[in-house]
Amino acid sequence: MSILEDRTARRSIPIYTGVSVTMSLLFLAATFLTGKSYTAVSRVGGMIWVFILSMIISMPIVIPKIRKKVLG
Repeated sequence: MSILEDRTARRSIPIYTGVSVTMSLLFLAATFLTGKSYTAVSRVGGMIWVFILSMIISMPIVIPKIRKKVLG
């Protein structure tokens, strides 16, 4: 791995992880705000599912943008 790739990885990891954690927390908030009663397993399972899908979606979007900033 080159130095530029390393810089890109170090800068992009917190961004797309933060996006995914935020989406998971929004999912959790939505389960409480709907007024329906969900089990803890449903909420946690949904949060994990949303986190994984958000990572899959955000990684290919964030990494190229950060790479452009690193390369100048």
